[in-house]
Amino acid sequence: PAWLRRLCGQLLSERLLRPNGVQAVVRGIMEGTGGEQAGDAGAEAAAVDWRKCDAVAKILASCPQQCLSLEDYYKLVCPQILDLLHIQDKLTGRQFQRVATTTLLTMAKEHPQLAEKHLLQPLLAPLLRCSET
Repeated sequence: PAWLRRLCGQLLSERLLRPNGVQAVVRGIMEGTGGEQAGDAGAEAAAVDWRKCDAVAKILASCPQQCLSLEDYYKLVCPQILDLLHIQDKLTGRQFQRVATTTLLTMAKEHPQLAEKHLLQPLLAPLLRCSET
């Protein structure tokens, strides 16, 4: 029903905008995927994993209605997206990196200036510092 979809969207948006909210949402959605399996079952699980990563990335790249502005949303969420690249656990880290890179690409396509400011510049800052010296 529409009321349930709105309520779930509102709760999801509120969680995303909290500290570590992006990681909590990604963990909640991705939990239980990516198990190491052999043969056709492994290939099917990998395809499901990729589809889930893409779906999560679309969610993260979309500014919720509750947010005052797209700029505010990017300010809150982009540092959290970059943090996904630093997860140490091998399996979880791989999933989180997929979500982060797909989200980055989606945001860069949809809002290039904001993505450059809040994702690409912070991501490339260490490289730029090294090249300036």
